[in-house]
Amino acid sequence: MPDGYDVVIVGGAAMGSSLAYHITADAGFDGRVLVVEKDQTYRRSASALSAASIRQQFSSEVNIRISLHGIRFLREIARHLAVEGEAPDIALREGGYLYLASEAGAAVLRENHSVQIREGADIRLFEPEALPERFPWLDTEDLACGSWGRSGEGWFDGWGLLQAFRRKARASGAEYRTGRVVGLEREGARITAVRLDDGARVPCGVVVNCAGAGGRALAAMAGVEIPVFAKRRSVFSFTCPERLEGFPLLIDTTGVWCRPEGEGFIGGVSPAAGEDDPDWLDDDASTQEPDWALFEERVWPALAQRVPAFEAIRPGRAWAGPYDMNLLDHNAILGPAGVPENFHLCNGFSGHGLQQSPAVGRGLAELIVHGRYTTLDLSDLGYQRILAKRPLLERNVI
Repeated sequence: MPDGYDVVIVGGAAMGSSLAYHITADAGFDGRVLVVEKDQTYRRSASALSAASIRQQFSSEVNIRISLHGIRFLREIARHLAVEGEAPDIALREGGYLYLASEAGAAVLRENHSVQIREGADIRLFEPEALPERFPWLDTEDLACGSWGRSGEGWFDGWGLLQAFRRKARASGAEYRTGRVVGLEREGARITAVRLDDGARVPCGVVVNCAGAGGRALAAMAGVEIPVFAKRRSVFSFTCPERLEGFPLLIDTTGVWCRPEGEGFIGGVSPAAGEDDPDWLDDDASTQEPDWALFEERVWPALAQRVPAFEAIRPGRAWAGPYDMNLLDHNAILGPAGVPENFHLCNGFSGHGLQQSPAVGRGLAELIVHGRYTTLDLSDLGYQRILAKRPLLERNVI
């Protein structure tokens, strides 16, 4: 396409840049790729503001498989994303996730564990009496079981991963342009060009919506409706005077979570029941300040009860970033939108985007270049389930 681009990717954070890398690295692709990103600093992107973790402790097979590929990719990131002999360092630490369950949640945790083991994840299920042996700082009085990732789960430098994908994509021939998409031109069932806020018109063969919290607005330009809304998530840092050895990413029965970060910790909490109502969500979530009341009223009390040493924590800085929440089922929406026939969705990751970016970028690249998934089948996450209002059940949402 001499006048334009074979593929235009709208949104150049971790997901868009992973896709750009995987398309340009595919031996079957010899076209041009443009990534349109409204803010090349990524200062307020979810990728930059995420807690940047990876886990296999999902309840659905497709999400487990996505993250199993993700951890393999992160472990071998130097092989995949080195540029001119310089390998990225994302400080991957496989400290594991520790999910805790009371009697009310124990059956679900055990069922999830069976699925995870069947898919090849390295997850250990603890009975309550065994938990203090591995995690002596934990209050286990009300627990019925715990599930911990011995390997393949942990956290990493999300900013580093974003930049590594971006640098490799550019080195492989993808072009990046600062701009905001303000319109899509159509002829029949196809998009023929994207229009930018600077007045530019960019002809295109395929358009991929990787616009994060702005994905619903972009989809609407194509006449496509997706239940994706911006959701503010606050992350709080704190230090603890007592040294707690072997601390994982802990998910309490209350939904409060925390993990080590440097010499201290970071933590937060999942939405409370009812907080996913569209009227409560905020399409301007990326501009919001952290909700300090949330820390005082929900996060700190839960942590202090679960880990007695946390009664003496010292709060530090905090920040807030946007989740692109898929209100149907909190899972990604991937692949063709149907009509327009050359418009692809990559939206609604609901906080899982960074860890899923290697597998999703590869999968969508396969769809675009080869017309089908050739490695991992991601069709369970397709747009048809949205149209049918048929949610993909995922029990382990945090």
